[in-house]
Parts: sequence; structure tokens; C-alpha cells
Amino acid sequence: MSSFDPLKDLRVGHIVEVSGTTVRIELDGDVTELARTFEGRVYPIGQMGSVVKIHFGRNLVFGFVTLLRMRSEELIEQGKVIPPEADQRIMEVELFAEGVWQAQASRLNFKRGISTYPLPRQGVYLLTLDEATSLYEAAEGSSAEEFDPLVPFGTYVGADGTVCRANIDRMFSMHCAVLGSTGSGKSGAVAALLHGVLEHNAVEGRSCRPRVIMIDPHGEYGSAFRDRAVLYRAYDPINAGEADGILVDLPYWLMSSDEFRMLVIGKTEQEATSQNNIIFKALTHARMVVEGLVDPSPSTFAAVTDGLEPDAPRPAQGVSQAQLDAFDSDKPRPFSLDEFFNHVKFRQAVKANGDPISATDFNAKYKSILDKLGVLRRDPRIHFMMKSWVGGSASLAEILGQFVGDVENSEHDLRILDISGLPNEVAGPLTAALARLLFRYKVYQTPLERERDPVLLVCEEAHRYVPDRGEAEYAAAQSAIRRIAREGRKYGLGLMLVSQRPADVDSTVIAQCGTWLVLRLTNHTDQQHVSRFLPDGLSGMTKSLPNLGQQEAIFVGEGAALPARVRVRDLSEDRLPHSKNALFAKGWSLQRLTREELDAVALRMAG
Repeated sequence: MSSFDPLKDLRVGHIVEVSGTTVRIELDGDVTELARTFEGRVYPIGQMGSVVKIHFGRNLVFGFVTLLRMRSEELIEQGKVIPPEADQRIMEVELFAEGVWQAQASRLNFKRGISTYPLPRQGVYLLTLDEATSLYEAAEGSSAEEFDPLVPFGTYVGADGTVCRANIDRMFSMHCAVLGSTGSGKSGAVAALLHGVLEHNAVEGRSCRPRVIMIDPHGEYGSAFRDRAVLYRAYDPINAGEADGILVDLPYWLMSSDEFRMLVIGKTEQEATSQNNIIFKALTHARMVVEGLVDPSPSTFAAVTDGLEPDAPRPAQGVSQAQLDAFDSDKPRPFSLDEFFNHVKFRQAVKANGDPISATDFNAKYKSILDKLGVLRRDPRIHFMMKSWVGGSASLAEILGQFVGDVENSEHDLRILDISGLPNEVAGPLTAALARLLFRYKVYQTPLERERDPVLLVCEEAHRYVPDRGEAEYAAAQSAIRRIAREGRKYGLGLMLVSQRPADVDSTVIAQCGTWLVLRLTNHTDQQHVSRFLPDGLSGMTKSLPNLGQQEAIFVGEGAALPARVRVRDLSEDRLPHSKNALFAKGWSLQRLTREELDAVALRMAG
């Protein structure tokens, strides 16, 4: 049983400086090794992220270790002379919480933040194993909410297997980031969190039925949630869409005018104002045709005899000009690509009398748009998006139902969108269309509907389509996900960013995350980037990131009871994402591919 007594055997030093929540401690002279032994157990001293305590009678202040150095190193940095006695060891600690030990109730009354600061010369002590367990349990507490939001996903390091639980209400509503270098266990951490949610009983007798939509760039997660997820595929390069999973229906007409323009103009062509206007006019016209507001464009050159400009809207019978003026072309309304094509070629690319313009003018302004549209319509990788709308195609409600609706098997709660095989210029607009669709869905819900239907969007490999740079193919996705990051909380739309290169993720988006699960990061730039965004003055914890073990992480922020080093729980093989590294020794020891097998691969590549 923990008692939080100041044990002499676990005293490590005394305070020499207090600066805000940062405390500098001089280790005692009898600390010859960086470890203390108490009741047969060895307690390490000065381990990054380990917790220490400072006593005020029954009151306690807690902090975690951020730095351990020699006093002489400080003097060298300051350019001062090193005296003979400057061999002290200095430990820096970041204070994060305080508490009162209630002996009669044998429990710790815990509070985040610091209201009473320690003084120089006060002693600093290590926590016993029982004390560490009591601290974590008191920090998490027992939920006072009607629906328990605390979901277990790992254990606290140094607390003998004490379960670590995330507050998913705070973690998901205020957005979160899961970061880690390749091989650190990042995908397993995401799987452990989501499996924890799926297994959680928020209220007695009723399990969670989450609405989670995951963008999966490498096709890893389908095997991890086989019994609880609906798998959608955008493109299957091997079986041409006939493999496991349902071909997703996420048509082009869900895009805004700007998103569709970016797709059609492309990143390498000059985005002249005239080309933007051409696309905007044709898209508006094509949507008006489906709504019955204007007459269709001719499919061949035809003289214009009504006195209007060639590309001006021709109101359908009984339609007023006011109706045309009030039309919002950015709403997700279906339109025909054939009608779009005809308007560009046979309405805009003609003179006032209906004759075709010169070949030079046509090539300069219109040909590249029509050519790019033709290429997109013929590309099998994006057939799911570029199938031309016809009457009877899936409605907006049916498209939404793929991601947030019930399915025949009520246990299939996750929706995984496999976009492996898609080029970046398509992955960007696809992500933008999905993010924008979900945001609009939440905006148009009533407050009661939002309460019953919170949604989490998981962006795996977020640096791929929300990068911290300005290439054209990413602009639409950046804009859509930025809006979720800034405003999604108000509408019940949460965001989880997953990345192995946090320095390459859009800064505006990643700065909105309130909870961080950071696994091993070996790149110095990534470590510095994460330290800029960590809350509560916790940037010092990044010093331990290069040395974290497999599946170990720093867990901080709104969803964490307190800043802590945790170990993500183990999952069985069938519940882990399929992301194994290649085994070179094994592969190079096996028989090489035969000519017939190479022919089969070549056929798939060319097909």
C-alpha cells in the first residue's frame, strides 16, 4: 500500500533553483550510481520522463525528469572558469501536478497544474512502485460521466503494468496525433486505440458503436479489423477492383468548384484566370441542367440565334433569372461530365455567331482542359470517381451511408478506405472530397443529431496528402482538413493524424491537436517539430524520443490523465495492421520468381 512518505532511501537530491514550473535539482553526494534500491527493488535515477515528488507535509508536488547533466557542462556553455568543486550532477524537472495524501482514506487527491511552488533546499524523492500506481490511478480517476470515456490501450512504464486509459471524449473531440518513425509500432498503436474503443462498454450492458472513417494509403488495416470494419477500395492494381472489399462510390460531383478545377487543370499547367473561369462556367451550367434550370448545351456546333453570349445560361421554360442568380454551384449536386464537356467545346469555344474559334485560340485556352478531362475519365485508377453521372446513379444519402450509415451486419462499425495504388494527384482530391463531405454532413445536422452521431476521421500517413508545403495537388485536401481541424470540434467531427514524418505535416493542422501519442522519433527535425507543439510546457520530453523502445510512447495532452511514458498493449497477429518489413535473408534464400511469374506481374502492370 502506498503512503507517500518521504523515505530517506529514495531521496536523490535537493532543489537549487525554481524557474516557473522548471526546477533544477542537485543530486546528493551519496548518489554514486544512477539507481537506488528499496525493499528489494531497483529504482533508476534521472531517467527521461520518470516521475519524482517534493513534499510539503501531506501536500506533494510531482514532476518528470527532462535533463541530467554535470554542473561543469553548464559553466563551459556560459564561458566561465570551472572551479574544482564544480562536479555536481544537475537534474532538471518539469512540474506538472500536485496532490494531497489522505491517510485515513488511503488515497491521493490529485490535481493537474501547480498552485504551490517548492523552494530551494527542499528534498526530492523517487516514487515507489505503489506510489506510482496510486498516482496514475488518481490522475485517471473514476469517470463521473454517465457514459465512461476512459478506454484502456496500454500500460504505464515504471508502474508494474498499471493500465493506461485514454479519455476518448477529450482525445477525439479536440483532435489527436499518433507519431513515430517507421518500425516504432505506430500502426499497432492506432490499432490498439481503435480495438480498445470497439471493446469498450461506456455504459453497463451497452458497447460502443463508433463511427470511424480511416483513410488507409497502404492497405494495412483491413486485416486488423476484419470482423468489425467495412473495407472500401478505390483501386486494386492486381485484380482491377475485384479483390476483397467494396469499390467505393465517391463521385467527382461531390467536389467544390475549386477542387474540381484543381483536378482538371492539374499541377503542371498554367492556372490562368481564363481557364479557371472556363471550368467554373461549365460546372455551374452542368449542375443547372440536372436541376432543370437551364437547357442543355448542343453536342455539335450550332448557330446562336437568341441574342445571348455563347456561354450564357439559357433558362429552361418557366425559370426566372432570379432562380439562376440564387443557384449555389458549390453544393454537392450531381452533374454530367458529358454536359460539362459540351459546354466547354460547343458553348464557350465558339464565337458570338456560333462559329468555332481559331485553332490557335482553341489550343491555348480549351484543348488542355478537354484533354485532361479525357485522360481522367479513361484512367482505371480513378474510375470510382470519374464515372459520369446519369439518372439513377447513387444519391447523396446513399454515398453518405457508405461511411456513416448502418450496414446489414451491425458489428461492422469502422469504415476503411484503401487508397493504395492511387497517385498523389488523385489521393489529394479524394481525401478532400471525403473530408468536405463529412464536414458538410455534420454542419447540416441538428444539435441532437450531432450528439448521437460523433464521427472520427483517421488520416494515416497524413504527410502524404496534408503536407506542410504548397504543391497544387494537395491544396484541396489541405483546405478541407484544415477546416475540420479548426471547426470540427463544434460539430462533433474529430480528427486523428497519423504520420512517421511530423515535420512534413501541415503545421496549421497538427497545431490543432490536443492529445499526442508520440513513439520513437529518430529524425532530429521531427523531434524539434514535435517539441514546438507539445502542450503544458512538455517539450523537454522530446529528449527521450530517440531512445524509446518498441511500442513505447510519450502520452500527453487533453486525453491523457497526466504526461506519461506508456507502453502500447500487445495485440494478436490477426488484430495488427499488415505492415511487415521485407525479410531479405529469407527472400534471397528462396527460389527466385520464374519467367511465368514475371510475365504475370508484367501483365498486371500493363493491364
